[in-house]
This record gives sequence, C-alpha cells and structure tokens, in this order.
Amino acid sequence: MTLDECFELGFIVKPHGLKGQLVTQLDVDDAATYDKLKTVYLALPAAPARLTAYQVERVNPQGGLRVLLKLRGIERIEEAEPLRGGKLWLPLSELPKLEGTQFYFHDVIGFQVIDATEGPLGVVENFYELPQQDVLAMRYKGQEVLLPVVDELVSHADMAARQLFVNMPEGLLDIYLNPGAHKNPNAD
Repeated sequence: MTLDECFELGFIVKPHGLKGQLVTQLDVDDAATYDKLKTVYLALPAAPARLTAYQVERVNPQGGLRVLLKLRGIERIEEAEPLRGGKLWLPLSELPKLEGTQFYFHDVIGFQVIDATEGPLGVVENFYELPQQDVLAMRYKGQEVLLPVVDELVSHADMAARQLFVNMPEGLLDIYLNPGAHKNPNAD
C-alpha cells in the first residue's frame, strides 16, 4: 500500500493509559463512519512515506472527532509512545460514498474548470488544505490561481464530462494576472 492509494484518516495525539491505547484525532466529517475499523495504515513522523498495517482491536469514540484506538500488538505505554504524531491512513476504496454533486478532492484533479460567466478557465491541478479553508489550485494563462473551496464558489462536478463548475469572484482572475495593479494604498 502506498500513500497515493490512501487518504489521511487522522493522526495519533498521544498514548492513553498504560495498556497501549492511543488518543487519535480524525480528519473526517463523521467519526462514527469509522467505528468498525479493521485495519489502519500508520506512517510515523520519522518515515512519513512508509506505511505499516495494524489490525484494529477497538475504536472508542471520545466525542467530536477524537477516538481511542487500540491496535493489535501495542500492549504497553512504552510501545504506544513512539507512535505519537503518526498519521493514520486508509485505502481510497474505503472512503464513504458521496451523494448528489459532492466529490472528493482527489476525484477532480485534472478536471476542466468551468466558470458560470467566463466559461472554460483551466484544469484543476491540486487542492491545498490551509488552516483557514481548503483552496483549489488551477493554472490560468500560465498563472496558478487559488479559489477557496466554499459552496458559493465551487458549484458542482460533472464526473462523466470531467468538469468542475465554479462561480469566480469578480476581479479574482485579474489579481493573479496583474498583481501589481491591485496594491493596497494603505500598505505603505
């Protein structure tokens, strides 16, 4: 299993108790979707690209997106401590099915971006998960353009046509094409 075949489920916050349980923070919409995990893949901070499979013995919800995780073979705090900060991964095939026009970011990489006003703009190159919000990155007239991923701006995807429909804010493309023309007069 490689990272390209997986999605990040969350990370290990710290050991819990003396018998090898782990406090984990999930990076998902609903932690209950994963309460029957059988296997997780773990990448430690010292080797972030190397995945090791672990059988899951128990998942105990702790509220919100925190869960206590018990992995087979991790029986003592001394065995759990080195896992602190490790990232938990699952195969892409285990992602929950989405409804309607929802999509996963990895599903629309390479899709044509279609603006409601301007028409075809460019191709989705990447998504960045920033602390404030996720942003879509596309190439437009040789420039990388970032668009916040919010319902008002990213409308829907047509999976069959490989198109992502957006509503670009007025003037956003100009800012990327002519960055010097939009200086803040109060910045000096």
